[in-house]
Amino acid sequence: MIDATMTKRMEEATRLTRAGKLQEAMAILQGGSPDARSAETTDNSYQHSSYQQGDTFDGTCEVIDEEATVSKTVPSESPAGAFSPGDIQMPSAWRDKWMKYRGGMAQAEQAPSPSEKPQPGAFTAGRFTHPVGSRDYKLYIPSGYHGQALPLVVMLHGCTQNPDDFAAGTEMNRLAEEQLCCVLYPAQPMTANSSKCWNWFKAEDQQREGGEPTIIAAMARQIIDTHGLDETRVYVAGLSAGAAMATTLAMTYPDLFAAVGVHSGLPHGVAQSLPDALSAMQGGSGPLGGGKAKDTRWASDVPVIIFHGDRDTTVHPSNAERVAAQYRQSRQAGAAVEQGKVANGHSYTRTTHHNAKGKPHMEQWRIHGAGHAWSGGSAKGSYTDPKGPDATQEMLRFFLQHQHAG
Repeated sequence: MIDATMTKRMEEATRLTRAGKLQEAMAILQGGSPDARSAETTDNSYQHSSYQQGDTFDGTCEVIDEEATVSKTVPSESPAGAFSPGDIQMPSAWRDKWMKYRGGMAQAEQAPSPSEKPQPGAFTAGRFTHPVGSRDYKLYIPSGYHGQALPLVVMLHGCTQNPDDFAAGTEMNRLAEEQLCCVLYPAQPMTANSSKCWNWFKAEDQQREGGEPTIIAAMARQIIDTHGLDETRVYVAGLSAGAAMATTLAMTYPDLFAAVGVHSGLPHGVAQSLPDALSAMQGGSGPLGGGKAKDTRWASDVPVIIFHGDRDTTVHPSNAERVAAQYRQSRQAGAAVEQGKVANGHSYTRTTHHNAKGKPHMEQWRIHGAGHAWSGGSAKGSYTDPKGPDATQEMLRFFLQHQHAG
């Protein structure tokens, strides 16, 4: 049983973790007593006009101003950030007690239920088993499916999320019903990562024919074979840790995915340890050498659409440009820049890059005033910002413009 002093420390450590003050939280867990409150920063100290800041490692998706409308849950451990504080190394005795303490708060982590309105299609649960590992999943099949070769969209949730939550927040199933696509939602269990993050920052999960990329790719192929879907129109998208894993799939399985969507994500291969992950999430330097394409061996010809809020204090906005750098070798023509604004919502800048044939090959959406949340998402899911442009709609539009050569 946890004594009163330890409980108090853990409560304070949990509060600091939510606030993004990971070092102070760890100091408390390891027996220190820093003046953590004095070290905290507020959202007002984050200057969105500059990309030089970003000292929050992991934190909730917070309302930036009175006008913002960001939907979120308040999980008991970490938000939908790009890594799990549960992966931090600490003395084993403390770690066991920390896990028990978090387990006692688990009821607060329940994700909101998906839409109560009846769905025309079928949203079913399944489990995929592979020599590398097994994962549960949810699969949406639109009511208009009658055996024809439909496209497949693979959706990778963020930390603390699950397929139902992610489907509710993105509303991808609703659009898939309208435009006739199947949607696959792999589920990351707590047994693989204590906060259900995809392990984008581990070397063993950054390669072809190994780790989580292999499981996800093989799962997609099984769904394609089982339902007779169009193997030339397979797409992958994700949020935060899911977005980082989506880029990893574009790098490692370019023969499978015809296009990729990256929302609030990070580049592939920029981290191979927790310190690397923290640095990358802060916008610090790493193997990408400041995001210059010539400094990394990773590059992909897969078309990409990138969304990122410029007030994101969980994954620094500079990562959007670093992600783009890994796809730049395929950019051969000019770019078109468009300024826009959602009615009663956020303004945005969309930059469209074309390939040598004049076809859109990369879109970069910078959402002004948005934090770490799915742009244009529904309040029925966690980590969504209904006031942004509709990332789901724009991603699906972009996806369906691309397919592999048959």
